[in-house]
Amino acid sequence: MNQATLHQLKVFEAVARHSSFTRAAEELFLTQPTVSMQVKQLSKVVGMPLFEQIGKRLYLTAAGRELYSTCREIFDRLSQFESSISDLKGMKQGTLRLAVVTTAKYVIPRLLGPFCQRYPGVDVSLTVTNHEYVLESLANNRDDLYILSQLPEDADINVHPFLENPLVVLAPHNHSLVQESNVSLKRLAEEYFIMREPGSGTRKAVQKLFDEHDIPLKVKLDLGSNEAIKQAIAGGLGLSVLSLHTMALESPNSQLAILDVENFPIQRYWYLIYPSGKQLSIIARTFFDYLLTEGKEIAEQTVFAWQNHPDSQSEGVRSFLASAS
Repeated sequence: MNQATLHQLKVFEAVARHSSFTRAAEELFLTQPTVSMQVKQLSKVVGMPLFEQIGKRLYLTAAGRELYSTCREIFDRLSQFESSISDLKGMKQGTLRLAVVTTAKYVIPRLLGPFCQRYPGVDVSLTVTNHEYVLESLANNRDDLYILSQLPEDADINVHPFLENPLVVLAPHNHSLVQESNVSLKRLAEEYFIMREPGSGTRKAVQKLFDEHDIPLKVKLDLGSNEAIKQAIAGGLGLSVLSLHTMALESPNSQLAILDVENFPIQRYWYLIYPSGKQLSIIARTFFDYLLTEGKEIAEQTVFAWQNHPDSQSEGVRSFLASAS
């Protein structure tokens, strides 16, 4: 193992975690052939195969499971070392690791700007992914802080509500329901829906609401990107439910409109969490305090930007935005 490189171990760990060469390549910004070659070379160093392909699925061998466990210990120790070094350096230099759900990408990067300007020596590793992957990162203690809107069950974590994350119904700006008030869920369910992928926190919240009213949804399309969903709505493929934050950068001439629907907006929050017992580095603690004070104020200034676009939504939604802000 003296011939194994840290890079090879990182590549192997990503493949093992995802059970996929393709997803590991995407995460590491490498080509799939490069990832395959690194794993092949590492297998030669170990002297045994690390993976086996059964059908279309990739599985760890016994040697692969042992190496994966070892990699996790190595990377955990390296992370602790980096944290200790960061504390010794204070806020002059170090890395902040964040894992956030997809909708948070409309807010968190904007909040990181002032923070990084204040602490130019701090590097930021920001992972934007779906709810399930954030929980996986939390379980494996891969990051410093995590932001999500649906709290995990039976997890020993520190939880801090950070920001309102209301879910609203979006439609093409010329849809017949745009000018109607208090649209019923039953009427809404007559329309086709474009939904986030299964496992998404947004999708679970929407499905829960309709299930509570025993109303089936006609899901026409699943998409893993909020921007792709917005384009599909504008193209007339159906309606959708997304975070109000996804509309922050829309212009007054947007092709999308927010509908006034009963039981909407679905009131949700983003939560800032980390495992109980975890000792936050000076950098993580500083960002934590910043996010719950100055960062929250910055975010709240833009959360309800659409209230300044009176032609983009119904009277009912305008009233909601005005009261919520």
